This record gives sequence, structure tokens and C-alpha cells, in this order.
Amino acid sequence: MINCLLVDDDISALDLLENYIQKVSFLTLLAKCSQPAEAIRILNNQPVDLLFLDIRMPEITGIQLLKSIKTQPAVIFTTAYKEYAIDGFDLNICDYLLKPILFERFLKAVSNANEYIAFKQQKNHPTFDNDLLFVKSDYKIIKIVISEILFIEGLKDYVKIYTKEKNPFITLKSMTYFENKLPGDHFIRVHRSFIIAINKIDSISKNRIIIGDKYIPISNSFKEQFYKVITKNL
Repeated sequence: MINCLLVDDDISALDLLENYIQKVSFLTLLAKCSQPAEAIRILNNQPVDLLFLDIRMPEITGIQLLKSIKTQPAVIFTTAYKEYAIDGFDLNICDYLLKPILFERFLKAVSNANEYIAFKQQKNHPTFDNDLLFVKSDYKIIKIVISEILFIEGLKDYVKIYTKEKNPFITLKSMTYFENKLPGDHFIRVHRSFIIAINKIDSISKNRIIIGDKYIPISNSFKEQFYKVITKNL
């Protein structure tokens, strides 16, 4: 069960979200607050799993509230102002609900939050196939199954994650982040701009790796280590 806290100076918005929460089996309402000070007290003194937070409030903004608390729970912003979306995702929020909030959109947001919270609470991942990554892409937090990654391409300011999906996922994470995050016995860096899944290689030809219809170069800097791994698996 996910404990939720509602924070909004608009009482009608609080009542609507309370009604939505009552319709979702894995959510329970811990409290609803029209005063940010009350919300800060609750957040600093008892566990909250998911925070629904308005941004524009008279005493303090939602962004200021997040920066003032000790531990940040999963957060879904609820606001009528879409211009705050980028600020919100810089604070690692789960989703961004624009008012008036429809139940269908609410349900999608809490489903994403449920997966995110479950992932954070997992201390041990029993198998590689069940391991997950959550990355911010296109103002959303996207779940990526690591075993489905084909390769990762690094560009100037962002990376593309290629999976079995038709289009790659684009995120601002660095190549170094993925090199450290991905299991080393399944992934290897073969170029300054490419990390590949070893078990997704279809063939190797003239210092190029072929995965599906993609040709990935092997640079001199990474060639020796790459061929050691390949030779080991022959």
C-alpha cells in the first residue's frame, strides 16, 4: 500500500484527488493539507510514499517546499501552469498533472509512481532479466528493462537508449552513468559513443559490430578489451 499526502491551497482540488485515491486499490490517503507548513511537518516526521503537490501556493511554492524537507518521497506535481514542468523534472518528480485532472490521466501517473516506488524499495535484484532502469525522457520517467537494451549511443548533451521499441529513448544521463550502472558481464563500451549488450551482437565484421540493422564502430581505445571478452566467449 502506498501512503499519499495531498498538498494544495485549493480545497476543491484536494477533494477531487481524495476521491480519485479512494478508487485505486494500492493507494491510501495519509493526510491532505491546504497549508504548506502542515505538510512540511508531516513530511519531516512520518513516512510518506507519494506526495501530490501543487506548485503555486500563497505562502511557499511547491518547489520551495521540496527543497526544505529532509527526505523527498515520490512526487507528482498538480498544477494549472505547464511552464513549471522543466523545474519539476529537475527535482526528480515522477509525473506532472495539469488541472483540471482527469481520472484516466491520474491513474496513469500513479501507476508510474507505483513502479518507481517499488523499484526504489527493492534492495536486491534476484536476476538480471528482472532488473530495471528508470530514466527521465520527454518529461516523463520511463521504465527500461535492462535485458531489452540493444545498445546505447552517446551524443553531445544526451544519450539514446536503443531497445526492441521502434524509437530510441532519449535522456540527459551521461555515458559514464550507464557504464557504471549497467552490469559489466552483460555490457561493454566499444567506442567513446557506444555501449553495447554483448548478447545482442548478431555479427562482427571489419571492426564493426552489427546489431539488427545497426553498424556500431569499435574504436582502437576499446578494441583490445572488447576482443578479450569475445574470445573468452568463443
